[in-house]
Amino acid sequence: MAGKPTVVDVETGRRKVFAWAVDWPGWCRAARTEEQALAALADYVPRYAVVARGAGLRFAATAGDTFEVRERLPGDAGTEFGVPSRISAGDREPVGAAEATRAAKLMTAAWDLLAEVAAKSPAQLRKGPRGGGRDRDKMLDHVVGSEAGYARQLGIRHKPPAFDDEAAVGALRADLLALLGGPTKAGDEPKWPHRYAVRRVVWHVLDHVWEMQDRATPA
Repeated sequence: MAGKPTVVDVETGRRKVFAWAVDWPGWCRAARTEEQALAALADYVPRYAVVARGAGLRFAATAGDTFEVRERLPGDAGTEFGVPSRISAGDREPVGAAEATRAAKLMTAAWDLLAEVAAKSPAQLRKGPRGGGRDRDKMLDHVVGSEAGYARQLGIRHKPPAFDDEAAVGALRADLLALLGGPTKAGDEPKWPHRYAVRRVVWHVLDHVWEMQDRATPA
């Protein structure tokens, strides 16, 4: 018996299309067309299942079998640059305590997976087809630096920490969890809505986790 389709949103630019699962922050892939982006999303079911399992959540092996598009958003310069940058109508809806707690578990699982993969990866990663790509430590520094920037969109201000400053990284992420792990309240008006912030944070971590895994092994 087939399960329910996974609800997704799609962000379409001229040269890049992002598709993400509405109820699974961080399960997001990009390609040149909507069809290819959805196919990539389905291909990443086993890899995202690791994150869901780390968060203690049930994630069906059939989650990528069928998709239902809820919103189609026109892309912008951020889309073309390579980030899912558009805020959907669903992102602006109120967030209850249960959803916020679940989001915090997924954020924590993503960070834990990043630390685990980094510990197993060589300092120098295989370069891309054109010789590009950050090595491991620069990638980790990029992730935490970006999170400091993301936090400012939520009214949280931290100096971008060094990736190996455990206390500073922990303080930044604790503040993100304190805010995003709680329900939204009337009058909350950060630049980034709660749902968008969660999926942007988790997407960015996992995008680099998967890149690191792929580039830590020989071609």
